[in-house]
Amino acid sequence: MSFPGIGSNTAVRLIAEIGDIHRFENNKQLNAYASIDIRRFQSGNPYFKDKINKRGNKHLRILLFLINQNLFKQRRYGQNHFVDYYDKLKKQPYNKCHKVASIACVIKLLKNIFFLISHNMNYDYGLASKT
Repeated sequence: MSFPGIGSNTAVRLIAEIGDIHRFENNKQLNAYASIDIRRFQSGNPYFKDKINKRGNKHLRILLFLINQNLFKQRRYGQNHFVDYYDKLKKQPYNKCHKVASIACVIKLLKNIFFLISHNMNYDYGLASKT
């Protein structure tokens, strides 16, 4: 609940959907469980667009997307590095569309949740912005 966009209800739903987070060895396994890992299809010369893999827990994927939207809404109340990352992706050299930038922020959010829970730490913008 130390994240700016996560309240008590959302935290309980997140813990219920993930279950025991220590069963995952790294954040990539958690991404695959949440079905937000990238599916890349390439055969010879044709190259197809990257999409997210939708074979995992769809309730967790939806919940993470809603948490991400709450983080964007909390922009005026305090800083968080997810909004900074979203703004960076939306600016000119990257110029990503909203959904692509949002999914990138969801992946970053899940990576940070995994790290903070596995190391028993709280979210702090000052520490997060230094890395």
